[in-house]
Amino acid sequence: MQNVTVSRQTGSDATTEGVRVQVFPEYIPEQSSPEANRYAFGYRVIITNNSEEKVKLLYRHWIIINAEGDLDKVEGPGVVGYTPELEPGEQFEYQSQCPLNTNWGTMEGSYTMIRPDGTRFEAMIDRFYLVSDEVLA
Repeated sequence: MQNVTVSRQTGSDATTEGVRVQVFPEYIPEQSSPEANRYAFGYRVIITNNSEEKVKLLYRHWIIINAEGDLDKVEGPGVVGYTPELEPGEQFEYQSQCPLNTNWGTMEGSYTMIRPDGTRFEAMIDRFYLVSDEVLA
């Protein structure tokens, strides 16, 4: 049997064209039921506009992969009902959840952003890990 070391550093931090996206995931044991293969994870996202122009978040794109390699894509307008506009130096923070049927998985993706001149770009969300307490034990 191979020894596996799991780091407690499970979040991510990426900057694209001056837009920084930080993610801080956590396991939610009180909403999970391991015996029924239901694991609840929450994550806090902080989006910071470190560019010199205003940006607006239009769409979210998520790739979610569970421990068995099953892939799910989630796309849609905004985040948690908002399409935040960020002036230079401003931040937007939100919290969301992701259920899995395995005790760990990963998420990554991007936000489609638009500048005042109409140009769009993808602000990358680096891979982060959704890991239950039993995996970290």
